[in-house]
Amino acid sequence: MIRLSKLTDYAIVVLSEMARQVGTVHTVAHLADRTGVPAPTVAKLMKAMTPAGLTTSQRGAAGGYALSRAADAISIAEIITALDGPIALTACVDGADSQCGVEQLCPMRGGWEKVNRAIRGALEEVTLADMMAPITFPAPAAATTSTAAQPARPAH
Repeated sequence: MIRLSKLTDYAIVVLSEMARQVGTVHTVAHLADRTGVPAPTVAKLMKAMTPAGLTTSQRGAAGGYALSRAADAISIAEIITALDGPIALTACVDGADSQCGVEQLCPMRGGWEKVNRAIRGALEEVTLADMMAPITFPAPAAATTSTAAQPARPAH
């Protein structure tokens, strides 16, 4: 199963909260209180998001963190990469930290890169704003069977 890290999931929650209050400087304590993510985790997220260019930090009594740009300009791929490194299913991909022990002999070498590019491309198309949008489901189809057309049930 392909799964996001818990830290990345938390980052999307925290950044979404920040995006709901555009132009506001948020403290770690405020973000922890508003999202339910523990304060040490929020602090860890902010330390990763700021060097990645997703948030800015301000020091001082009125300091804290703010999004560096609008939610519709931050892709989910950027958030994942900031926390987890290159988006890849396998170790044999450009930019991955680990190396595969059989990479030189592997008949799939290069084949997985197509899959990695497709996943990365899909995640680049989804923005933080998209994740914040309410999900709408189609209304269920109305029942077309009338009770008169149903067979009678035997009495017990």
